[in-house]
Amino acid sequence: MEQQTHFFFALRIPDETKLILKKHIEELNRNLPFSRWVHHEDLHITLAFLGFAPPEQLKRSTSYVKEGTKGIKPFPLAINRLGYFGNVESPRVFWAGTQESEELQLLRKKVFTACEQVGFTLETRPFRPHITLARKWSGNGAFQKEMLDIWNNIQREPLVFEVNKVVLYQTHLQKTPKYEVKAEFLLEK
Repeated sequence: MEQQTHFFFALRIPDETKLILKKHIEELNRNLPFSRWVHHEDLHITLAFLGFAPPEQLKRSTSYVKEGTKGIKPFPLAINRLGYFGNVESPRVFWAGTQESEELQLLRKKVFTACEQVGFTLETRPFRPHITLARKWSGNGAFQKEMLDIWNNIQREPLVFEVNKVVLYQTHLQKTPKYEVKAEFLLEK
């Protein structure tokens, strides 16, 4: 039985930043027991999760996103902390977060709106930009919020990179890395 594939629009993290985060993930993995760590090539910030997408609707969304992001210039974004989603004692998602960014909020809004315009029903929770690092706490004891402070030991200053590309990814659950680039749009300089 063939699994349905999913699609999503995301910020592409530059390769240099992914390699720095790869080293950080290796360090975090030695200290924080999560079941599944994300392959560094799969690191991204999701802007709009589409789920299953019929080819024609996907093609239209790609066109709308490309048009909707015109005029948005590249901008810096800083990764500055760790966080989690789920129960504090047993988080389901462990992530790296970014500093507040009006440019990122605007870009996300444009991508989100473009996807809605072609008929996608999208997540309605508030946008919380993050880079998923790991899933499912597997420690013998409870996770402690203080464990998030390890970020200050491995990255003393915010990790800044330039946001210059929006990417459409396709998910391949049985592969590693699991995300394939289907389309990408450079932000105008």
